[in-house]
Amino acid sequence: MPAEKPRLIAQVKGCMRARHLSPRTVQAYVGWILRYIRYHGTRHPADLGEREIVAYLTYLADERGVSRSTQMQALSALSLLYRDVLAEPVGDLRHVLRSTSPTRLPAVLSRGEVQAVLGQLHGTMRLIAVLLYGAGLRLLECLTLRVKDLDFARGEICIRRGKGGKDRVTMLPAIARPALERQLERVRTLHGRDLADGAGRVALPTALDRKAPAWAADLAWQWVFPAARRYRDAEGGKERRHHLHETAVQRAMQGAVRAAGIAKRATCHTLRHSFATHLLEDGYDIRTLQELLGHTDVSTTMIYTHVLNRGGLGVRSPADRLGGG
Repeated sequence: MPAEKPRLIAQVKGCMRARHLSPRTVQAYVGWILRYIRYHGTRHPADLGEREIVAYLTYLADERGVSRSTQMQALSALSLLYRDVLAEPVGDLRHVLRSTSPTRLPAVLSRGEVQAVLGQLHGTMRLIAVLLYGAGLRLLECLTLRVKDLDFARGEICIRRGKGGKDRVTMLPAIARPALERQLERVRTLHGRDLADGAGRVALPTALDRKAPAWAADLAWQWVFPAARRYRDAEGGKERRHHLHETAVQRAMQGAVRAAGIAKRATCHTLRHSFATHLLEDGYDIRTLQELLGHTDVSTTMIYTHVLNRGGLGVRSPADRLGGG
């Protein structure tokens, strides 16, 4: 008797994992596919097509008021569903992405405001914030750093499988070195205790759990910012330790911004925006910044030229050349 065919969402997840898409992307795409199915009365996508996809994308723009990038993500999820899972590819529907939500400039903290926020943070949370600002990291990129990703000799941090699955290298701020060295000593001690308890393993990316299972217990693969508690792996039943959760850092950041008396909607990602803006203010070129941030398209990086006090090209207002007050 032939094996039963996996359910649709299980097929979608399997397809995306085979393509080495990140867990966040898998979660987002599955969400869009489920919402698309519910929008069309829970009809099976195999019974739907281009007309229904266009109707859903139009609904997102007209009634939900989503941005063009959000529409594009929904379209990408549905394209993957039809092309790679149902084997019924749809045409190029990018022409229907007509959301008119305006592009928002990122919030940026001044250097003094960054210093004020850091002054309200302590210990591990302060170190994480220093890395977000000093190396331009996304929050999850910082929290998923492994011991082997830090190169003190070269003063570099290697970001593995960042946004878009790309690797990149950025600087390791000198100011963070002492705290990072202390953090790694804590990781070494914690890992030793875990091993003594019969645990001490972490999840490995993609197929490494199968190809090199011993690496899961190697210090080099441990998280730089491990969680306080261990968990039991649902599949293998082994005790593992996850990295620190994002919400803990986000709450600490919100509290620090309030305590510093800053009247801006500043988040962890604001530190990355501030990193980019301050480098441009210091005279670094846009291409260097693009590499450090890991942007595929330089047009994404160019947004920071619009938030500089002196303008992206160092343009001075003609009003500042007038005499008087």
